[in-house]
Amino acid sequence: MQGTVKDFDPAARAGSVLLDDGTELPFDADAFAAGGLRLLRFGQRVNLAMEGDRVTVVTLSTFPLPGI
Repeated sequence: MQGTVKDFDPAARAGSVLLDDGTELPFDADAFAAGGLRLLRFGQRVNLAMEGDRVTVVTLSTFPLPGI
């Protein structure tokens, strides 16, 4: 699944993304760490992995999701 970064707090290492249908999904520091990134900025396209309704991985759209 892909989305666009809506906001990101570098201190908390958490934020939210908007899906193409406008749905906002928050992600926590664990999901950010799982993607191997150091920073995100507003408007970046990202890949998301989900378990149920929780984002488990956030990484750049040009990077593969871990385990795939």
